[in-house]
Parts: sequence; structure tokens; C-alpha cells
Amino acid sequence: MPELPYELERTVVIRATRDTVFRFFTDSTRWANWWGAGSTIDATPGGKVYIRHPNGAETVGEVLEVHAPEHIVFTYGYATGNPIPPGSSRVTIRLEPDSAGTRLHLLHEFSEPDVRDAHVQGWRFQLALFSNAVANDLFADATKSVDVWLATWGIKDDKEREASLAAIAAPEITFRDRHSSTRGVGDLPAHASAVQRYKPGITMQRKGDVRHCQGMVLADWIAVDQDGKAGTSGTSVFIFGADKKIESVTGFANPTS
Repeated sequence: MPELPYELERTVVIRATRDTVFRFFTDSTRWANWWGAGSTIDATPGGKVYIRHPNGAETVGEVLEVHAPEHIVFTYGYATGNPIPPGSSRVTIRLEPDSAGTRLHLLHEFSEPDVRDAHVQGWRFQLALFSNAVANDLFADATKSVDVWLATWGIKDDKEREASLAAIAAPEITFRDRHSSTRGVGDLPAHASAVQRYKPGITMQRKGDVRHCQGMVLADWIAVDQDGKAGTSGTSVFIFGADKKIESVTGFANPTS
């Protein structure tokens, strides 16, 4: 391998544990979910790295080091096209614990500065895809959690309401909207009980599919009274933690005419 004095570095925080993130470097199915169909990786020293980009370009490499769930090192070059030949650059990915989940450090080393510069936007794009691939895998049940959250507001029994929230919410969950500012899963059941006291029989229903990006979920909803009449509608923003529990919810009601 030639000398590699030119470095490209990027850091992203992913809302998942290191073990969860590292699976994308050891499992070819998850590797392909990141890079594209047909991509494979053999995460052992000397193992082959193959990336088939959506445009048909092919990248190949060889695994140099692997220490789960801390780091992986592999060579990186193009089998098709002519940006850099196989074996002529090196990628190091390190994972560190972070309060939000995992901090990923990428180091890509090159022999030429112009080639390094040409990869800056590519890695910016690819690490965004990676963060979403991990989130899509980890939070595949996000819709179910959102539906449980919305259904909780219509539960009348205190113990049932508490159990429903505890199943999906982090202990220190925060909830905010125009009429609420609560902290902790212990504060929420009483607040939901007050909603039922002032608006008996009200239920919350999801409208359409949730939208998901890197551990943040948007869900549209509508409030329905006990007579089945639609009332206030809006959108809530859900933040999920690395343990799949909801860490915060912020509700935005639509303006009423």
C-alpha cells in the first residue's frame, strides 16, 4: 500500500448501542441495506469487502483489522471506474459510547489530496444513509410504539394506563405541547387522567403512516370525542433512545379556524 498522508474524517452520533451499530459491519444483509443490493462483507482479517453502488459502480477491499464492537479497518478502491485503484486507500471506523447511543468516527486515508476532496460529499451522504439504515433496523416497531402512546390517552384505568406507558417510555421521558410540560414516566399517567376528566371519552388516533429519520419520528393524529366527532388534529415529534424506548414527545396542534 502507498503512503497515505491525506485524511478525511467525519463523526456522527447514532441512536443505537455499539453492538447494534457494529452488526452492519459483520452481517452482509445489513451491509447491503447500507450500501446497496449485492454488497457483501466478510468481517475477518483478510476477508473481502464488496460494495455495489446503486449506479453500478463497484468498490472492493480487504479487511485489515476487526475488533467488535470497537473498530474495523479495511482497504478501499474501485473495481470499476477510475477514482482510486483497489488497495490504494484505507478506511477506519471506530465506535465509542455516547450518551445518545454511539459516536462513530470515520477516518479515510488517501495518497492524493484531490481524491480525498472528491470523497468528502460522498461520505457525508453515505453516513447519513448509514444512520438511517441502523435506525430503520432498530426502530422497525416505531409505528406500534406511537400507536400505544396515542391509545394511552384514551385509557380510563390508572394502572392500565401506567403499564401501557411503562412499556414504551423511558423513565425520564419528557412531554410538551401547548398545555403540557411533564418529565418522567410517573408524571404522565396523572396528566392523561386529567385529560379524561376534562374531556371524558376522548381518544387519539393516528392519521397516515409515521415518518422516520434517524431515531426521530413524526406522527399525525386527530382527537375524537366520545360521540365519534373529530376535534383537534396535529403532529407529534417522537425521539427514541438506543433502548427503543421513547425519550421525548412534543405535540403540535394544527390551528383551528
